[in-house]
Amino acid sequence: MTVAATLILAVVALSASSASAFVSPRPVNTRISTFRGTSEIAADAEMFSEEHGDAPSLPPIPPTSKRLFLVRHGEVINPGGNRPVYYGALDVPLSPLGEAEAQSAAKYLERFDLQHVAASPLTRAIYGAHEVLRLQEYKTKSDLVIYEGFKELDRGDWCGLTFEEIGADMMRRFDECDESVTPANGESYPALKDRVLKARNELLSTTDFGQASAVVSHLQVTRSMLSDALEVPTNKMSGLKVATASVTCIDYDIDTGQTLHFQSYKPSVGLQQANDMAN
Repeated sequence: MTVAATLILAVVALSASSASAFVSPRPVNTRISTFRGTSEIAADAEMFSEEHGDAPSLPPIPPTSKRLFLVRHGEVINPGGNRPVYYGALDVPLSPLGEAEAQSAAKYLERFDLQHVAASPLTRAIYGAHEVLRLQEYKTKSDLVIYEGFKELDRGDWCGLTFEEIGADMMRRFDECDESVTPANGESYPALKDRVLKARNELLSTTDFGQASAVVSHLQVTRSMLSDALEVPTNKMSGLKVATASVTCIDYDIDTGQTLHFQSYKPSVGLQQANDMAN
């Protein structure tokens, strides 16, 4: 079922004559293609699959579009152990389940021809990106491309603290983009989203029209790109659900803007549910 929505955003596109030249950003219409209502997308869009056979269907990529698959990394080993702490941009490892989740996401993406595979510089994302590339080895000659802009939100001095230690009021104000409560040595959601969209535009500039690329990154990074497609305000994007090792698909069209095909599809293939705690 297709749900139409008119949104305003700036889309970076390549000129037809040069793979590196930009078309000036301009207001365009954004369409949303999904299986459920718009309110459900923003509120709770996790889709779990026991088999890849019921994966969301996708139309061919139009010649005026570029497609990005946004993949979140798998479950991690929380550095606080039984005391779930925020870790943000710390380089924490995947759990055995997280590795299996990443492999499942890569297996789902194997059916698509990917021009580029990009990742955050953190090892939990790089693992997933290597799994994607491993199954694309006969289709692409591209190497893994690392983008600093796709690194997870830096929680600064809040890293190692629990929600209770940070405080409910401080977290609420942070999520609402009150930059006066940005943790020392950390960053705000607006700062995060700015660098993420710059990295996204750079990846799009190297992706040809009619082609698809994938980026393996993080919860807040995926929320930044997803909120831009849905025109969800930055101070509301913390409510967007993105499951571990899930896949979100967005088309970027030079004429019609952004089309969200699906959000947070998780090809779990019978895996146990991840423990997705403080992030």
